[in-house]
Amino acid sequence: MKLEHINITVPDAKAHAAVLVSLFDWHVRWQGTALDDGFTVHVGTDDGYLALYSPPWELTGIERRYHQRAGMNHIGVVVDDIEATEARVKAAGFTTHSHADYEPGRRFYFDGPDDVEYEVVSYA
Repeated sequence: MKLEHINITVPDAKAHAAVLVSLFDWHVRWQGTALDDGFTVHVGTDDGYLALYSPPWELTGIERRYHQRAGMNHIGVVVDDIEATEARVKAAGFTTHSHADYEPGRRFYFDGPDDVEYEVVSYA
């Protein structure tokens, strides 16, 4: 099994994608008009991506994570060099937290653009 993509709604898909490109060395795979005259950016690698969807209307606030049915809690991203990635995350102005070393790897979290929480994992 391989997960191909996750589709999430964000206020500005282009801006969110630009941050992910700079943090994770990803690229924009596709972008264009989408459902209900919205706009979508597919950003990631050749093997998988996030579909970032921005509707033409104003979005409501985020509810508490882990308290909603079918809510998205965080997105896990595997990296080769966790120290270099954390340095880029901090340089972009995000605060990292919940660091842990565990078998078989290491991880940290950060609240990224649009309050989306990312878990960064390395198995190197």
